[in-house]
Amino acid sequence: MQITAAWDSRYEKKAIVLLCLGFGLVGLDRFMIMPLFPVIQRALHLSYRDLGLVTGALSISWGIAALVASRISDRIGHRQVLVVSLLVFSLLAGLSGLATSLLALVAIRAVMGLAEGAFTPSSLAATVEAAKPQRHGLMLGVQQAAMPLFGMALAPILATQLLNVLDWRYAFLIVVPPGLLVAWAMSRIIRNPVTVKGASSATRRADPTPEAHRLPSVYSYRNVRLNILGMFCWLTCLNVLTAMMPSYLIDGLHYGMQQMGFVLSAMGLGCALGSFVLLGLSDRLGRKTVLLGSAGATALAVAALSQVSSPGWVFIFLAIACFFNFGALTLTTGPLSAELVPPALVASACGVAVGFGEIFGGGVAPMLAGMVASQWGIGHIFALAIAAMVIGLVIASLLRETTPETAEVQLVAEMPPGVPGE
Repeated sequence: MQITAAWDSRYEKKAIVLLCLGFGLVGLDRFMIMPLFPVIQRALHLSYRDLGLVTGALSISWGIAALVASRISDRIGHRQVLVVSLLVFSLLAGLSGLATSLLALVAIRAVMGLAEGAFTPSSLAATVEAAKPQRHGLMLGVQQAAMPLFGMALAPILATQLLNVLDWRYAFLIVVPPGLLVAWAMSRIIRNPVTVKGASSATRRADPTPEAHRLPSVYSYRNVRLNILGMFCWLTCLNVLTAMMPSYLIDGLHYGMQQMGFVLSAMGLGCALGSFVLLGLSDRLGRKTVLLGSAGATALAVAALSQVSSPGWVFIFLAIACFFNFGALTLTTGPLSAELVPPALVASACGVAVGFGEIFGGGVAPMLAGMVASQWGIGHIFALAIAAMVIGLVIASLLRETTPETAEVQLVAEMPPGVPGE
């Protein structure tokens, strides 16, 4: 299918910058609590199991919101969902510091997860709409790289340094002003799909009849079903590391708070680089090829991480593990979900992968990791992450390629029964 209209590259640049900033703030809010866990644990008298519960509660509500909001986004437009969700979690960001008990902290983080989960699939769909088809992988990678860069690289350093001058309860307020500003800018600049100039996704891919736009039809696509299973695995590994590494470094390896913060920043650097490097590489080598390599490399890196203790080696292997793990995750939530469904189901396809993945891989896995740490010792958490990546490798081998050169042919082949062009 030929693209006849000139691409609006000016809008693409402005939209991607705003979507990066928005997703970065989502990451800052979600992950800033992780390096503070050892302090919060002592202040609120929490166990490892409690830390897993706090992490899991946010992931479960994130997943539920992603499932619901993705369909709303496909119906009413991405801009409205993006602006409202960003406003909500920015205004509520400081509430985590008000918690005085486990129940209060779980409740606050669950509410935050609803707003952040609503933002995620809509931001992915808006990125697909804004990006030129040949840059889908790269632009989705750049946009998704902002979350770990802000939330996992910047947040650990920022949070642990703020403890030198502030009580932990005030650290969360840092998200509020920039969140409100970015929400205002999005309301002015982000366009809904029908108003994007140039060749929108509707002109790039075959758009079947309205029957194919109904939510249940999204599950008829093979990659969507496999992406859900893959996300269980990628998020199990990621959330086990993010939830338990701070305590592992403090209690298991006996690092100091500032040293722990700097070592944890390896997660953000690795995730951010993996996101745009591996997604950009997938534009050339293919999504499936890069995904298979990422899954295998993550398992090996986590195995190596479990055997080292010096800060330098922990930093290196933690960065490598997150580089490949987050590359697999962003490939799954981005191009592997968005490129093999009709335009009216893009946010829904991303949403079900994110939603179910967060509920089970992001919600249940940290709770399970907390139980493992409490029962057998915190050093045993790595076995859970490795097992998840090995299972994910098998799932990835069953996926179909979705690069722009092949996606249109496979889209027609996978249209639900009764859709013209089948």
